[in-house]
Amino acid sequence: MAKRPAKSPAPEGDDPAPPIAAGPNVPELSVSELANALKRTVEDRFGHVRVRGEITNYRGPHSSGHVYFSLKDQNARLDAVIWKMTFLRLRVKPQEGLEVVATGKISTFPGKSSYQIVIETLEPAGAGALMALLDERRKRLAAEGLFDAERKKLLPFLPLVVGVVTSPTGAVIRDILHRLLDRFPRRVLVWPVRVQGETCAAEVAAAIDGFNALPPGGPIPRPDVLIVARGGGSLEDLFGFNEEIVVRAAAASAIPLVSAIGHETDTTLIDFVADLRAPTPTGAAEKCVPVRAELVEHTATLARRLAGAERRLLDANRRQLASLQRMLPAGAQLLLAPAQRADRAGERLRGNLRRALDGRRLALSRVSHVLARHSPQAELARASERLKGLQARLRQGLAARLALSRREAEGAQRRLDHAEQRLRSAFIRIIDERQARLERLDQLRETLGYEQVLARGFALVRDETGALLRQAADIAPGQRLDVQFSDGHIAAQAESGGTSPAPAPTARPKRGKDKGGGDQGSLF
Repeated sequence: MAKRPAKSPAPEGDDPAPPIAAGPNVPELSVSELANALKRTVEDRFGHVRVRGEITNYRGPHSSGHVYFSLKDQNARLDAVIWKMTFLRLRVKPQEGLEVVATGKISTFPGKSSYQIVIETLEPAGAGALMALLDERRKRLAAEGLFDAERKKLLPFLPLVVGVVTSPTGAVIRDILHRLLDRFPRRVLVWPVRVQGETCAAEVAAAIDGFNALPPGGPIPRPDVLIVARGGGSLEDLFGFNEEIVVRAAAASAIPLVSAIGHETDTTLIDFVADLRAPTPTGAAEKCVPVRAELVEHTATLARRLAGAERRLLDANRRQLASLQRMLPAGAQLLLAPAQRADRAGERLRGNLRRALDGRRLALSRVSHVLARHSPQAELARASERLKGLQARLRQGLAARLALSRREAEGAQRRLDHAEQRLRSAFIRIIDERQARLERLDQLRETLGYEQVLARGFALVRDETGALLRQAADIAPGQRLDVQFSDGHIAAQAESGGTSPAPAPTARPKRGKDKGGGDQGSLF
């Protein structure tokens, strides 16, 4: 920045001139004009710079997507800003306390009267800082359990389809294809990606997710095993395989994954989360498929062993059968004892049949003698005599029962006639009693009814709807009325309305004093 000219010293004994005494020829500037002039001066003077410092006051992306923090060293601090689109393209993201080398433009922010660096690229300050970053990320992911051995899956013995995530133009894919062709030719699907640069991590993660998204049995076959491979390089070249997005995509892969990044001495974070780590891409191909010639030889060996085992088993069974044949007796000897038992059973059966036949004959002769003594004709005659006797007894019994029933019927008829007379007399007596009670109740009703009150000179007043009017206050002027007397109704119209004055109290007749006087006596 240009230095301000020094003021000339004021003469001794004179007061210093006030600030506005610079002269009328100095142009007046607004605050915005001065701030923009300073902004142009700073940007023209410095342009692009590379600044090394430690990140501080980093709080993550702002809600707008921009990132604000500071770079500091032992003696100074510089405000820094990363615009949203630049932050999305950064390979190394800012972290609190990380020492970095930032490349960008020096500018000013008029709103705070401060200067700042607008960062375009960010990289760790040396291999030590990069290793510290990787070590911190490795510990954090390990604490989440992404590197646990229980999560690792076994590789299939002979996969049908092998998926490879690598650059299609490098020597890695040729080494893998050549090694698979030598050992056991398999179908290979290649997902082309960049294996270094800013987009490396996003492309590798998308490739792993894309292979896992293929449906089984679809038009594009789903791989049985995945190989993520890259040739050797520096730590910065292999940094894309240390990104968190790649590690998490490999951990979430449902397909067994083999990592083959760099040489045997190179180690990346994807190696910790992969189901199997191969030292080289060629080694990855060897671990995915067996050697076909070895399988053929091993199968032939097993076939020879199986044929020998079958022959030995047949010989052993043949020897065992011969031994058993020598231990067994001849067939004729086996039938002698059963034949003897059959002959003895036949003799016992014939004797039993003869004895049973003799018993049946003896029982039949005894039954014949009994039947001769009790012929059917004699039994029928005896039964006829018994039936005639029973008929005579039945006739006598019926005649006696009929005479007794006639006498009982006459007595029952006499009792029924007597009961009928008693019932008729009782019914007439009940009817007379109910009639007398009904007449008494009717007299009581006439005595208590309002018709008797009307006969004494009272009247009932109703409105045109037939509702009873009990007070004068219920009647409006000009209202049509219906007045009921003891001998009929008349129509009337009220000339005035309102509340009538209460009538003077009249002396109530004393009860029990005048038993014979008055127009109305006691009702009870």
